[in-house]
Amino acid sequence: QVQVAESGGGSIQAGGSLRLSCTASGGIPKRMAWFRGSPGAGREGVAAVEISSGRTSYPDSTRGRFTVGQDITKNTAYLQMDRLKLEDSGMYYCAADLRPLLWVPLGAGDYAHWGQGTEVTVSS
Repeated sequence: QVQVAESGGGSIQAGGSLRLSCTASGGIPKRMAWFRGSPGAGREGVAAVEISSGRTSYPDSTRGRFTVGQDITKNTAYLQMDRLKLEDSGMYYCAADLRPLLWVPLGAGDYAHWGQGTEVTVSS
């Protein structure tokens, strides 16, 4: 049974930085990703990383501000969030998948194992 656990959320003023961490256990993930969601909305992929190669994917909304990294020895992924904006607020979820792909997807349907989420609140 693969389990995913996030940590590092909190409150921050706009323009600040936060770092989230995520660890997968019970299996060796091929890729891990971060999503954010809010009540009534779907989950938006904000960053993804292929564990073995370090290849990454970002949507336009986070590219240049968010950086995803991985520690292959610990099955851990990190999300460094800089220059945070009010609209970055939400619940952040980490997801992992054990299936190999030729690309690093940002779609929620491409990840089978999910954490419980950690809250990020950006205030003015």
